[in-house]
Amino acid sequence: MPNTGYIMESDEEAHRLDLKTDGTTVKNQAMWAGIKPGMRVADLGFGSGKTTFYLHKLVQPDGEVVGVDIAEDRVDYAKKHYSEKGIEYIRRDICKPLDDLGMFDFIWVRFVLEYHRSKSFDLVNNISRILKPGGILCLIDLDYNCLSHFGLSHRLKRTLYGIMKALEKNADFDPYVGIKLYSYLFDLGFQDIDVSLAPHHLIFGELKEIDAFNWTKKVEVAVKSLEYQFKEYKGGYEEFFKEFNQFFSDPRRFTYTPVISCRGRKPISESHR
Repeated sequence: MPNTGYIMESDEEAHRLDLKTDGTTVKNQAMWAGIKPGMRVADLGFGSGKTTFYLHKLVQPDGEVVGVDIAEDRVDYAKKHYSEKGIEYIRRDICKPLDDLGMFDFIWVRFVLEYHRSKSFDLVNNISRILKPGGILCLIDLDYNCLSHFGLSHRLKRTLYGIMKALEKNADFDPYVGIKLYSYLFDLGFQDIDVSLAPHHLIFGELKEIDAFNWTKKVEVAVKSLEYQFKEYKGGYEEFFKEFNQFFSDPRRFTYTPVISCRGRKPISESHR
């Protein structure tokens, strides 16, 4: 598999993204953001194609959606599982110019900016260039990602914080990008900006199979890619992974992450910026 710089890259990544994506949540978020029938929509960093599929439903009749992702296997997965008339899947790097895709009425960027800590504002600026004047840009991402757990041992807590610091430094990951989204739209001169805050990864009681798979893959793929030194654990990664699984499988555990949604409307003219 080609190196995309994406820390969660694995042969099962499209499947993981598919399982963890809730269609009802996607529809509610998009309707809150202002999606309407007949719009031309860009779903940037579409993952498995599941979000693209649901966005397409919301712009019918006569709307169309273009899904863009950097990974060939996810483009193939989306074409296989979520193809429909009016949906186009394209393999592209959204950090590069996208002008040839045409202009859009609504652009959706969900759980993407966290993987671009050093250039997330530049990425949003680049994306905004293919949004029509008066069009809507919706940014959705997590804040304090993977850091809010009750019931951790002291060494497990220190290790998880150390891993997140290493991801920031070595993988350009941003666990705090959610809190920055409003400023991005504000600094770009967007109008009618609104923000919504809700719980995400809200996990308590008996562990669901989907959550177990999602978090196990997070730890296996992201942590191993770092070659992190588990100084708190004599047995290294294996001992850490065993304790993490024991903690996460305990129905007493409580885990959540805030998800921040931010929408704004591009000015009709440059004089408004």
